Amino acid sequence: LLFPVSNLCGKCKPRDTNLLQPSLNFLYCSLHQTTPCSQQRAVAVLLSNVSLLELLQKVLECTWLRSPPSEPAYLSSEDALLCSGWLLVASLLLYQHRYNTEVHQTLSLDLTKVLNAVIFRKKKPILLLVSIMQFLRAVLRQNFSSSLLVIVGQNTAQGATQPQPSSLQDAALHPLASQQVFSLVVSLQNLLVHKDLLLSQAVVTCLETLVEYLYVKNQDVALHVASQPWHRFLLFTLLSGGQKPFLQPEVLRLMTLFLRYQSSNIISQKEISQVLQEAAEANLAELPEATSRALHLFLCQV
Repeated sequence: LLFPVSNLCGKCKPRDTNLLQPSLNFLYCSLHQTTPCSQQRAVAVLLSNVSLLELLQKVLECTWLRSPPSEPAYLSSEDALLCSGWLLVASLLLYQHRYNTEVHQTLSLDLTKVLNAVIFRKKKPILLLVSIMQFLRAVLRQNFSSSLLVIVGQNTAQGATQPQPSSLQDAALHPLASQQVFSLVVSLQNLLVHKDLLLSQAVVTCLETLVEYLYVKNQDVALHVASQPWHRFLLFTLLSGGQKPFLQPEVLRLMTLFLRYQSSNIISQKEISQVLQEAAEANLAELPEATSRALHLFLCQV
């Protein structure tokens, strides 16, 4: 089925939402819900389809052209298609890297526009933000070096052959700029305050990957980001209300992140003791899988 569905997608235009939406979702599910052996073949089939990749390029570019709906939570058919496109491309990046699959057509994206889609949200639906963050996480994990993706920045988009870093710090973080990093961190912090479960999971995952990327590139910047005083206020906001607030998966993962990068000004011995106390009183067998996994990582970090 991958052959006819992917060929069908390649013959469509980005406006054919009724046909493209289920088709891209089928391709996405085919990648994720199959055996590793079949998964490798599925990735090869999709990456060999040049018309499909050209269609995905056009779909992603529609993100910058969308007109914000009156309600930020409203998900139009066009936004739903964008979500499917970003999620599928993020998956293709992940599996192409895992299996070192041959690429027949590259995708080109302006990194500044991708970052600004998260930094300047402009009434974007939550699911679209989550989808873009999944893509951002994929490119961060691959150090912006995927053979499937060509990243262009503001300077290259204007015709320069090579971006000119404004400082040594920016040179170390290339293709990111330090100002983009700090703006993105503030935006992720603000998104966490919404306390939406799906959004919180995506934000924490993106923040973890971002700090890991920064730590490899420039440890001083990574430690500076991880020790921002605003994180402590954010932690208190997430802990307000609810039963056993310290056993929320996103709270545990945030605290693990702060512990990993030794942000003693964010998390103290008191918070660590409270986590241990709540864990001791909880029925561990009844904890949700996400909570169990987050608690395990927290305890290992401690």
